[in-house]
Amino acid sequence: MNLKELATRLGLSTTTVSRALNGYPEVNEETRERVMAAAKRHNYRPNARAIRLATGRAMAIGHVITVSSKHEIVNPVFADFIAGAGETYSRRGYDMLLSVVNDADEPRAYRELKSRGTVDGIIVHAPRANDPRIHLLHEIGLPFVVHGRATGAADPYSWLDVNNRRSFRRAAEFLIDLGHRRIALVNGLEFMDFAIRRRAGYEEAMAARGLPLDPALMFSDEMTETYGYSAACRALDQADPPTAFLVSSLIIAIGVRRALEERGLKLGRDVSLITHDDELSYLRNGEDIPIFTATRSSVREAGRQAAEMLIDRIQTPGLPPQQRMLEAELMVGLSTGPAPTRG
Repeated sequence: MNLKELATRLGLSTTTVSRALNGYPEVNEETRERVMAAAKRHNYRPNARAIRLATGRAMAIGHVITVSSKHEIVNPVFADFIAGAGETYSRRGYDMLLSVVNDADEPRAYRELKSRGTVDGIIVHAPRANDPRIHLLHEIGLPFVVHGRATGAADPYSWLDVNNRRSFRRAAEFLIDLGHRRIALVNGLEFMDFAIRRRAGYEEAMAARGLPLDPALMFSDEMTETYGYSAACRALDQADPPTAFLVSSLIIAIGVRRALEERGLKLGRDVSLITHDDELSYLRNGEDIPIFTATRSSVREAGRQAAEMLIDRIQTPGLPPQQRMLEAELMVGLSTGPAPTRG
């Protein structure tokens, strides 16, 4: 079915149908919904080249990835986010463009994407405190949505984030309620915004219960299995080792578990552990019962929603900045239990 046939079935002009399908604001919502429903019912797919010619848009969304070795983007969570975003792009007629650049070339990459008209918008990944990319993207006029937030950014911007501070405060409180007093934090790189907020939540919980913060029990690095293992080894080798760990990813948790098993310690009995779990499609946290107690959120769903937010901004110029906060669920699994009694 082509555009003219779809318009005839609906009793509308081809111009109205085209504008409804492409998100023009002058088409009322009732008509838009009617057109979208008919397009889905008749399996109509607009011609991408025709859309580009009619709208002047590239019909593509950009993701700029840096190649630095010390960077959270190497975490496989990124793949699930891209999968979720890709579902939205496909449904709404957009392509995805991944640009891999050296760190120093990142600002130039954004400017070139804008000047060449290669993409209509950008999703910003792995935001840092006072992230300069937010001001840059405002300056060059390229629509964007940040996956996460950038503490200290002066310019208003659209973002989608998990409530990292609240989820880690709640997780730490759960461990404290189980009687744990020596709780190690194995965090991501703490120039990253999510890691700053998770540490704040952990510190708030400890302070609220009158528990001292021990710098020897707080770790920060790139989130890998080997980092989780080495951090746990250092913590467990102390004279007064922790009875619980609060960690920032399932991959770190696997490393912590390896360190515990080497010492003959049973997870959930001798030492407790809570991890942040992004519900990775290819790295599940158990089946019916979670292996690890976890603050759980779906990064795939975050990808879907961030993509929707960005396309809405592209199709409705002048839309004010939008913010969307996702809450993480605390799922109790097999990795937590009461603090052991020490002789």
